[in-house]
Order: sequence, then structure tokens, then C-alpha cells
Amino acid sequence: MKENVKNFGSSITRLINKKNLSRLEAYEAFRQVLLNEQPEIQQGAFLAALKAKGETTEEIAGSWEAIYELDTIKVIPKTNSPLVENCGTGMDEIKTFNISTAASIIAAAAGITMAKHGARAITSVCGTIDILEAIGLDVNCDSQVVKKSIEGAGIGIFNGMSPKVHPNALGRILSQISFGTTLNIAASLANPVMPQYGVRGVYARELVNPVARVMKEIGYKRAIVIHGLDSDGVSGMDEASTLGVTIVSELKENGTINEYSITPEGIGIIRASKESIAPLDNLKNEASRFVGLLSGKLDGACSDIVCLNAALLLYLMNIAPGIKDGFYQAKEIIKSGKAINKLKSWIYAQQSQESKGTSILNSLL
Repeated sequence: MKENVKNFGSSITRLINKKNLSRLEAYEAFRQVLLNEQPEIQQGAFLAALKAKGETTEEIAGSWEAIYELDTIKVIPKTNSPLVENCGTGMDEIKTFNISTAASIIAAAAGITMAKHGARAITSVCGTIDILEAIGLDVNCDSQVVKKSIEGAGIGIFNGMSPKVHPNALGRILSQISFGTTLNIAASLANPVMPQYGVRGVYARELVNPVARVMKEIGYKRAIVIHGLDSDGVSGMDEASTLGVTIVSELKENGTINEYSITPEGIGIIRASKESIAPLDNLKNEASRFVGLLSGKLDGACSDIVCLNAALLLYLMNIAPGIKDGFYQAKEIIKSGKAINKLKSWIYAQQSQESKGTSILNSLL
């Protein structure tokens, strides 16, 4: 036991000295963390040291492999179309309302089968699970209920902090830390249905290309990885930005990865201010804004940034020929009522028992 602790400590020292781990070494280290084979102080030190050094493609892939293999319930929905996901890593500098969740509902309303995997807020104000729970979705159901929701409503979400999804470790670890770690990237990739298409926001521009390479490595056929910048070009968010430039790495089906950037002006969007897309003061108000946006009662900056992020999904899955076209398609989906109707069908489908989900949504409407 002492030798095992000593060897693990040596890996921490290597990370502190800015030396990288191989994929196998990262897998082994995360295996020991997940199985609680190291003292908690060592586990925390390892996560902090890896984050401070900056994760490599191999380290992210190794940590994902350990999480997916050792601590993820696997399910296989029966669908006629590919499974798609979208999410952000969190840990970004610009705090916003929950954009990616609203974007996924618009994408589902367009016929894309969305298999989401999210968590409660760690460093943000309102996480995906938090907002969905606030509008009436059953976020504590087991994976089979989510599977049926994906099959029936075309959208479902696995709670990344639930023992019904990750039974051994993730909930334990995430409940004990309040800073971002490699888990923000690797754990979010450990989706129980292992989709092969996805849009992923990352907290630093330096991670855009490495995470695209990781997604290619673990089996994605096509993916878009983004980091959106503020107007100053310095601070950023794990979403496509309407404040400034968005850095993009796009994994094509032929295996190539293209790097480019998009601007609000290039889409036809008036640049927004940080204040216009900032979180509100409490979860109840966030829920009201979320539902109002999807029902077409709110336009302007919040709608623009949601539709831009939905456009990435529409473009990814060839619903739209380009991102600009996808933006205007997303606007029409909201206007038509399809987005709010998709949310209603989702809340009805992802319920493990008689609940107040529908009545909660109706009260918000």
C-alpha cells in the first residue's frame, strides 16, 4: 500500500514539474482515483496538478477511458438517426445563462436525436442539470428512462453526477471539489450511449484542437469544438460567442481537422454585451427566462446566442448547409412553436414516475 501511494505521488511530482503522462499512465492514475485507492489528499493533488500543468490529448483520452470503462452505465437506444450530443466543460471566465441546453432542444425540434450528458454547476452559476430540474425534468431517473426518452422524444439527458449513471465514483469526486479539473473534459465525454457526433465547448482556446483530436481518438465521426471570446479577445466562454470571435476546430468524417474562426458579424448578429447574457440572481428566474426564450417570448441577445449555438448542431448534422443558415433556421424553429413543444414532449417522456414535471413547466409558461 505504501509503495502504491509513493508511486502515485511520483506521478503528481512529474505533473508539478510540467512533465506529461502517457495515455496508459493517465488511465492508471484515474483508475486509482475512481476506485478510491489513494488517500483523498493525493487524489485532489493529482487533479489540481494536472489542471495546473495543462492536459495533453493523451492525458484526456486516458482519463476518459478509465471513466467510461470503470464508472459508466452503458445503454444502446434504438433510433433511426445518429445520436448527437452538445455540452460545455464549464470552468470558463465569462459566466452566462445555460446556452447549450436550450440549443439542444432547438436541434431536437429540427429532428436531430440528442443524447445529452450533463452535470450540476461546479464553477458556473447554473448547470445543465440544475436548469432542467427547475423546469420539471426528472434528472434523477435511471439510464433506462433516459434511453426511452431518447427513443420517444428524440432527446434525453444522463445526469453525470448520479450514481444511476456513474455508479462508483464521479458523484463522490465532483461533490467534494469546487474547482474545475480534467474531469470537466473527460467525464463529460463519458456519455452512456457513446454518440459519434457532437458539439463541445471548452474553457480555454488552447484546448480547442486537442479536444477535437481526443474526440477523433475515442471514436467520433464528426465533431465541432469551440471556444468563444469576449470583445477583448482575451477572456472566453465554453460556447460560441456573440461577444467576439469564436475559435473552432471541426473534425470531418474523413478524419481531417479544420481550424477556423467565426464572428457575430459573419452570421448577421449584432454583438452583445456580457451583461445581456449573464446569469440571473436565482434559479427560478433562470427557469422563467429559459422557458420564455424557447417559447419565443424573448428575443435579442439571449435568443441570438442560443440560436448561434443551435446552428452548429444543425450544420454538423447537415440540416443546414452552413452556420449562418442554421442560425436563421433556429430562429424559425422557435417562432414556429416547435422548440417549446419539444421541451414539453421531453418533460413528459423523461419521467420515472408520476411527478409534477408538466405542471411545473405549465406554471412557468
